[in-house]
Amino acid sequence: MNLFVSLKYLVALDDHRHFGRAALACHVTQPALSNALRALEESYGTAIVKRGRSFGGFTEEGERILASARRMLREQELLEQDLHSSSETPVGNLTIGAVPTAVPIAARFAARLQARHPGIVPSVRSMSSAELEARLDALALDLGLGYAERSEISRSPLKRVPQYDELYFLLRRAADPDAEGLQGGKPMRWSEAAVQPLCLLSPEMHNRTIIDRALRAAGASVRAAIETNSIVTLSLSVLEGAVCSIMPGSLVGTLQGYRGLEALPLVEPQVQVPVVFMVHDSAPPSRTLAAALQLAEEPQWLQHARLHACSA
Repeated sequence: MNLFVSLKYLVALDDHRHFGRAALACHVTQPALSNALRALEESYGTAIVKRGRSFGGFTEEGERILASARRMLREQELLEQDLHSSSETPVGNLTIGAVPTAVPIAARFAARLQARHPGIVPSVRSMSSAELEARLDALALDLGLGYAERSEISRSPLKRVPQYDELYFLLRRAADPDAEGLQGGKPMRWSEAAVQPLCLLSPEMHNRTIIDRALRAAGASVRAAIETNSIVTLSLSVLEGAVCSIMPGSLVGTLQGYRGLEALPLVEPQVQVPVVFMVHDSAPPSRTLAAALQLAEEPQWLQHARLHACSA
């Protein structure tokens, strides 16, 4: 089998951490993917994948082969983009990772980029801050949208393009359930929000770290009524249950069409958390990435992003 095909299967397995999902992403059967990986192990004369009843990660040698595979596939992608596109008409793939609270902005960005450059095929993936950093380090992402304060601990040189500041709101059921659309409300103190039954992102998510930090600054703490790693659950739990949620404006803005909800700006303290695009800065960008970075720095896009990040 073609070496590059086998290496793509290996990278897909790392991306999806599951044999079946990796096979689906590669449009092959699971046995075909597994056989290709076994052939790769025979070719290199070493075990690459830790096998059990499910995917168990990679061996030490497998991690080295995986890192080399990513570099080789990246060089191949760069070559194909250079051969088949230009700076004015970029053609190729672009993988964008975003922390969950920034996914609505990443989706808007990807849509604008693709409308401007139809030859670019963006892939937007939601992931935790830790996964975002690891993927950028491993060159598994072209572009990451996440928290500036987290990007400072990266092991790799990163270029940062500031986008907007997260502002926080308490989302709750409105007093008038038939009111048109999402309602605004008077500011609420963080200490007052702390006594509400809350649905919050789970502790491993950096957004939860930000919320817990703000509550401590207000002299309060909270024990969540519901925890989740899904931004959809944050919204639906308020719509369907008796809980409130604390979320940034970028998420609140996606609920504008819903009746019976209101969003109250949270104050004392006033929390503004910078969100930035991050890119590995160790090599010249691909044509698709160069086009994305150009859009990310344009005043019109920045104004659009900041508007939707502060919606309430």
